[in-house]
Amino acid sequence: MAATVRASDVEVGTELPSQTFSLRRVDLIKYAGASGDFNVIHWNERVATEVGLPNVIAHGMLTMAEAVRVVTDWCGDPGAVVEYSTKFTKPVPVPDDDAGATVEVGGKVVEVLDAGRVKVELTATCDGVKVLGMARVVVQLV
Repeated sequence: MAATVRASDVEVGTELPSQTFSLRRVDLIKYAGASGDFNVIHWNERVATEVGLPNVIAHGMLTMAEAVRVVTDWCGDPGAVVEYSTKFTKPVPVPDDDAGATVEVGGKVVEVLDAGRVKVELTATCDGVKVLGMARVVVQLV
């Protein structure tokens, strides 16, 4: 699948459509099975709080994966992501209820590179707290 956003239509400041993602405890279980990361802080509230966390927390890589969906949905092709990096600034606590945690993600083109590539910066928050820092994605557009 090729990217559907044309490089010629993008400039510095182009805003990507924001999205909201829900992470529930069942999502953590599914991710643990897929990734092999069964760290107890992702499923046992007692242990998570004993080590100083506010609750069971989402896997950082799961949060990262959800955040980049803003870019892949915008450009129309997950294969268009050339580079992706971030720092985990705060954990995403996931309560034991039907709603779970809500992660809000937005993005903006911050640099137009050569050969149809653009750099996008993402913002990701949970309950108004920044959970990813320096989240940058380089995307190959058509």
